[in-house]
Amino acid sequence: MNPVLQSILMEVQKPGRYTGGELGSVVKDKDAVDVRFAFCFPDTYEVGMSHLGMKILYGLYNAQENIWCERVFAPWTDMEAKMRENGVLLYGLESGDPIREFDFIGFTLQYELSFTNVLNMLDLAGLPVLAADREGLSPIVVAGGPCACNPEPLAEFVDLFILGEGEEVNLELSELYRDYKKKGGSKRDFLKAAARIPGVYVPSLYEVCYQSDGTIEAVTPKEGAPERVTKRIVKDLDKAYYPDTFVVPFLDIVHDRAMTEVFRGCIRGCRFCQAGFLYRPVREKSPDTVCKESRALCESTGYDEISLTSLSTSDYTGLPELLDNLLDYTEQEKISLSLPSLRVDNFSPALMEKISRVRKTGLTFAPEAGTQRLRDAINKNVSEEEILRTCNTAFDGGYTAVKLYFMIGLPTETMEDIEGIAKLGQQIVNLYYRNPNKPKGKSVAVNISLSSFVPKPFTPFQWEPQDTMEILRQKQQHLRDSLTTRKVQCKWHESMTSFLEAVFARGDRKLCKVMKLAWEKGCKFDGWDDQFLFDKWMEAFRECGIDPAFYANRRRALDEVLPWDHLDFGVDKAFLIREWKKAQESTVTPHCRDHCGGCGANRLIGGACFAKADSGVV
Repeated sequence: MNPVLQSILMEVQKPGRYTGGELGSVVKDKDAVDVRFAFCFPDTYEVGMSHLGMKILYGLYNAQENIWCERVFAPWTDMEAKMRENGVLLYGLESGDPIREFDFIGFTLQYELSFTNVLNMLDLAGLPVLAADREGLSPIVVAGGPCACNPEPLAEFVDLFILGEGEEVNLELSELYRDYKKKGGSKRDFLKAAARIPGVYVPSLYEVCYQSDGTIEAVTPKEGAPERVTKRIVKDLDKAYYPDTFVVPFLDIVHDRAMTEVFRGCIRGCRFCQAGFLYRPVREKSPDTVCKESRALCESTGYDEISLTSLSTSDYTGLPELLDNLLDYTEQEKISLSLPSLRVDNFSPALMEKISRVRKTGLTFAPEAGTQRLRDAINKNVSEEEILRTCNTAFDGGYTAVKLYFMIGLPTETMEDIEGIAKLGQQIVNLYYRNPNKPKGKSVAVNISLSSFVPKPFTPFQWEPQDTMEILRQKQQHLRDSLTTRKVQCKWHESMTSFLEAVFARGDRKLCKVMKLAWEKGCKFDGWDDQFLFDKWMEAFRECGIDPAFYANRRRALDEVLPWDHLDFGVDKAFLIREWKKAQESTVTPHCRDHCGGCGANRLIGGACFAKADSGVV
């Protein structure tokens, strides 16, 4: 280890974030590989090491003999200060080499409030933050992840974006780069060739024109770039790469356990939920595959908990068979099972009994809204009766605490809907005390977690305005005033961060100059309450002459050209408009297995979404 770096680590909190060398990390001979990839997570080690997508792509790259992928996380403020003070450039954890020497610097974009960390990490690497100022072929700065569905606020900083799932397209991109590296090709020629790979978006090959009112007039491709870029998906998850080991961290991370993905996509169609539309169509793994992958991870890492992950795990059609097969192994090895994202309408006593056989974990459900009218408007497709029946099932099984997720500021919401959250919490408390099977001598805890609605691209609510910060605070206070028992605890996030999230979720390229100026003013780790500098952000907007409310609080016309309209994530715009109109009438759409709503995503797999086939697609 660099002696300067070694001395720095003695002076910072949690030096284990910055050392590398963990069990499962991959070290290669850099002279024996053709491509070096720095996989950058623009947040702390504890957050990034919990992310499943990073684990998958880290394993995938390193499974290739000629590619070496290393992990890079945003150093916390104490480490950054020491690095700048001592001239230490941002480095890969596996080799300790500065990432400016790598071929690719790749960022995963999970959250809009991590965008300034992208700029900060490029600067810490000793690189210009603007793509136009990085002239050589390497390093190529790439970005992907869910926030890449609207890449425009980062268009001036990132060379290319990968839309959709990366298992196949990343290797295709690396192969193309290898050819250009061998023949000494230019960065511009490489980017033009990369734009011809399906799923690759090169923002510098598109010209954006604006109208006098600030809205977009047109987005025009140039130099042979496609008019629309369609996301990539992996059709057969049973045949797709999945790691048989994870890097085991030296320190506690947010989700420190084995994680096995059971399916991608979601059948539900909640109108506020971006992930539910971005990851369509639904594709499932077979129970045999999930069992095999789960066992391999536990045996290679020593983890004593498996999380079966998806957007809605209880919607997995193979869940009964999977649990029957997996529980024999987990009980014998004293490994607990965690099923996140449970649905209240298919949580049964049998399911509860199975997931509690080794160790009880917490139960979390998401009613999202306090009244049936609003749940219908957002297409949640659960009833109050189902919510209460599910909680009663949990109490029958010995649970004394339930966590419920709600959202405020949803389209068509009224103060009556806010009061409904408090009333539902009280009903659940009353239900517990009426239950004859409740644990004796124990009180109930109903924990309500409240988030503010953020309109997101590629959802039926992408045209809707966000409530102003003042209105959101009024609704938060109204909920607090409506609570009548201490058995119901309510927590929420500050509306200022949700406001900025909405700005960048639906932003365009004009926000690049705001982001650069805010970063220069010291903005970074914006998702962390103790680091968020809201006043500095507002200064940056004023100095750039841009009103953030134009992006967050303005209703979009249905025929307006949106900043992401030249990108295709599989769901037809006409379908989103139909769903928006149904929301105004509080009309529900059945979930995909009940009735096909015609969203259009099936064209990405070349057939019906739920037709069983040899390919494994469902």
